[in-house]
Amino acid sequence: MRPFRIAKANARRLPALGAAFFLALGLFAPQAHATPAKTPAPTTPTTTKSGTPRSIPLPKSPDTPRDARPLVSDAQAKPTAPAAGSAAEHRVAARQLAAAPCDVSGFTGKTGAALVQQVKGASLDCVNTLFQLTGNDAKAAFNEAQMVTVANALRDTSATYPGDNSTSASQLVFFLRAGYYVQWYNPDAVGAYGTNLQSAVRGALDGFFAAPHSKDVTEANGGTLAEAVTLIDSARENARYTGVVKRLLADYTTSWSGSMAAAVGNTETVISRGFELPEFTAALKADPSFATTVSSFVTRNSAQIDGGDIVTKIGIDLGNWVADDTLRAQGRPLVKDLINRYPLVGKTGPLTMNLLWFTEKKDGGNCSYYGTCDVPAKLVPLVLTSNHVCNPNLSIRSQSMTDQQFADTCTSLVNQDAFFHKIVKDNGPVKDDRNTSLEVVVFDDYYNYSLYAWSMYGIDVDNGGDYEEGHPDQAGNQARFIAHQASWLRPAFQIWNLNHEYTHYLDGRYDMYGDFDAGMTTPTIWWVEGLAEYVSYSYRGVHYDDAVTQAGKGTYKLSELFDTTYANSNQVRTYNWGYLAVRYMLQSHPQDVDAVLAKYRAGDWAGARTLLKTTIGTSYDADFATWLKACAADNCGSLPTTQAPLCTAADTRSYDKNCRRDGVAATTGNYSYNFLNLPAGVKQLTITTTGGTGNADLYYNGPSWATTSSYQSKSAGSGNAETLTITNPPAGYVYFSLYAQQGFNGVTVTTTYN
Repeated sequence: MRPFRIAKANARRLPALGAAFFLALGLFAPQAHATPAKTPAPTTPTTTKSGTPRSIPLPKSPDTPRDARPLVSDAQAKPTAPAAGSAAEHRVAARQLAAAPCDVSGFTGKTGAALVQQVKGASLDCVNTLFQLTGNDAKAAFNEAQMVTVANALRDTSATYPGDNSTSASQLVFFLRAGYYVQWYNPDAVGAYGTNLQSAVRGALDGFFAAPHSKDVTEANGGTLAEAVTLIDSARENARYTGVVKRLLADYTTSWSGSMAAAVGNTETVISRGFELPEFTAALKADPSFATTVSSFVTRNSAQIDGGDIVTKIGIDLGNWVADDTLRAQGRPLVKDLINRYPLVGKTGPLTMNLLWFTEKKDGGNCSYYGTCDVPAKLVPLVLTSNHVCNPNLSIRSQSMTDQQFADTCTSLVNQDAFFHKIVKDNGPVKDDRNTSLEVVVFDDYYNYSLYAWSMYGIDVDNGGDYEEGHPDQAGNQARFIAHQASWLRPAFQIWNLNHEYTHYLDGRYDMYGDFDAGMTTPTIWWVEGLAEYVSYSYRGVHYDDAVTQAGKGTYKLSELFDTTYANSNQVRTYNWGYLAVRYMLQSHPQDVDAVLAKYRAGDWAGARTLLKTTIGTSYDADFATWLKACAADNCGSLPTTQAPLCTAADTRSYDKNCRRDGVAATTGNYSYNFLNLPAGVKQLTITTTGGTGNADLYYNGPSWATTSSYQSKSAGSGNAETLTITNPPAGYVYFSLYAQQGFNGVTVTTTYN
C-alpha cells in the first residue's frame, strides 16, 4: 500500500504495501548457491542515477512469490538448497518392497552392505521421510561414508539397470538426494562432503546415464530417471551432465507424459541453477549447441505453452545467456527470435515478458537490436482494456473491471477526500503542487501486475503496488497509482492497498512540499507511512490486528519512531509502528501534529525535525508506553468516523445504498417521508439519524408509507440518535419516516445496505 513519492528522475515513486521483503537481486536473477538460503533483510532504498526508478520496501500481498522476477503463472522462488522430496509423482512403476512402517533407526544404525540392503528394501515413501532428519540422526544416516556407500551401490546397480525399479535404483537415488538436502541445512551435524563423495556420485550418475535402459521412453523408467536428473543438481554436477540435459530436450516430444515429462521438467532445475556455478557457464561457452537445443525445444513444442508449462519455464532460462557476459553472444539472437516470435500477452506472455526482462535488465540499451523499444507503449492498450473516468481529477485504467466495480472504487476514493481533510485540517494544496489528477491502474491480480507493470511503467514489481507522484511542480504531470486486485479475497472485489495509496496521493498534495527527494531530507516516514495506514484502516473501519499486537510488545519509544527511515526499518516498524505513532500523536497531541504539518507544508524539513527531536524529544515516551499498554488491551482511543456522501437524487425524499441527507426537519406532529429502491438480494438495510434539535422518531414499513400507526419496526428514543436495521428487506421501493415527537431541525439521515 504504499506509494510514496518515489523518484523517476528525481520524481516520487513508491512501491505499494505488498512486499513481505525485497530482494536486492534483479528480477529473475539467479540466486547464490554458496550458502543456505536465509530470509533476506529488508532492502534499503538506494539513490540511483537520474532517471532510474527507485523502489521502497513494502509489505507484499499474500500472492507475492519469493521471487523478484516477472512470473510464470505458477512459479515460486527457486530455493538455493538441493530440491526436497517428494517423488510421489514418479512412483507409478516403483516396486514397494517394504510395506511395514518406516523405522529411521534402520538407516541410522547400519553401514556398508547392511545399509544398502536397508535402502533398497525400503519403500520410496519411507526414504522420503529421511528428508526431515536433523541432529544425530542426520549425521548417522548421511555422513560422507554413508553417502559414498550408497553412491557406489547405485553405480553397481546401474550396470544392469533394467529400465524399471525392480532393482531398487530409485531408492538409492532418492536416498542420495535426501542426503544432499539434509546436509545442506545441517552442515554442522552431518559434516562436510568432499572429493570421496564427489567421485562416488559421479561414478553412480555416469553409470546410470550410460545404462541403455535409462533412455527408455517408458513410465517405468521415467520415475527413476526423473529423480536422477534432480540428483545432478543436488550433487552440483550440472556442468558434467549438460549432455544428458541436451539429449532429453532434443528427444522430447509431446507424446512424453507422466514421469518422462517430469524428467524433462527437472532439467529446468539443472539449467537454471547451473548458472550459479562457474564450471557450468564454462561448459556452455564451450558448447554453443546447448543454447540452440534449448531454443529448438521451445519452438518445437510451442503448442504446449499455457503460461505455467515446462516449455515456458525452460525457455525463460535462455535469458540467463543474455545475463552472462561470456554467453551473451550465444544468447542474443535466440532470445531476440523468441521475443519477436510469440505474442506479449496471452499464453505466451510469461515467456516473452520474462525474456524481455532479461534484455532490459541484463543487456540494457540494446532495445533496437531486439526490436523492443516500443514494447511499453504497445503493452498499455493490449493489457489495460477497460477504462473509466470518475471525475475530471480521477480516472481508472484496468484489465477487467465491471461497471459496478468502477463505481464502487470511485465512490471509495472520492469519499475518502473528506475523511482525509478532516484529519489533517489542511488549507488546500501545498505551494507549487499541480498534481490535480490521479490515474489508478488496476491489474487483475499480482501475477499480471508482476508480468507487465515493470515494462509498462518502469517500476519494480516485487511489492503490492507502486505510487508515482512524478514532478508535482510541473504542469501536465500525471500522478499514478499502479495496483492489482486482491485475487485471494475473491469473490469479494478489492484493489490491494487502494486507500493506503490514495492517502499518499493526498498527503503528497496537501501536506508534503516538493517532490519525494525533498521530503526524504529528514526522517518523515513515521508520518508518511503511519498516516497512510491510519487513514486506510480508519476509513474502511477495519480493526488493525497486527498493530494492536505490536503495541503489546512495546518495542519502540515514540522518540525512536520519529527517526524511522526506509533504510533503518522493516515492515513492522514502517507500517505497524508508524500507524501507532501517528494514532497516538493525533489523539494525544493534535496541536503538535498541526505544528509539524505546518513545517512539512512549507518544506521546512529541518524545522519539523527540530520540533520532533528537540522540542518534543523524549518527553512523550513514557506516556506513549502507557498508551501502548492500553492499546494492547484494545483500548487505543476513538477513531474518526466516516460520513457517508450526500444523496444525489433530485427528490429529497429519495435515499440510496450509502448516502446521507443533512438538515432534515419537520414540525411537531408531522413527518419527513422517505424511501429507497432496493435491488434484489439485499441482506441488511440500516437507517440512522443523528444530530440536530428536537426529537425525531424513526419508523420503517417495508413496501408502504411508514407512520406511527402503520410500521414494521421503529426506533423512538428521547433524542435524534435513532437506528433501524432491517434484515432481508424486500426488493423494490421500501419506505421509512421521521416523526416529529417534538419539532426537529438539522437532523442527518443516513442509509446503507449490503
